[in-house]
Amino acid sequence: MKNDGCKKGRDGAGRVVYSTNPGFVPAGDEAGELLTPDPGRQCLRVSRDARQRGGKVVTVVSGFAGRPEDLNALGRLLKGRCGVGGSVKDGEVLVQGDLVVRVSAILREEGFRVK
Repeated sequence: MKNDGCKKGRDGAGRVVYSTNPGFVPAGDEAGELLTPDPGRQCLRVSRDARQRGGKVVTVVSGFAGRPEDLNALGRLLKGRCGVGGSVKDGEVLVQGDLVVRVSAILREEGFRVK
């Protein structure tokens, strides 16, 4: 996709908005802070991955839109409820082990939509 001068941001409902207005400031970015949509408005993808991890399996939660602090809190919640380790990297939560079913159930309990 070529850069035609469009600025990308999110509106108050978490939808992606494009603008060619040079003074465009996405909602929530006035103070440099993103807004985190309600859990019911977010659809997270839960998958199992073992690539480039030395044969170790991890459960990956991706698709989170919002502040990094809220993503870290979600990572702490998932790791604590599953009783395993993990990390938050590149906008994804990594939970050690093949826990797709358990993580999906926890996310649904918290109100997220899960694919």
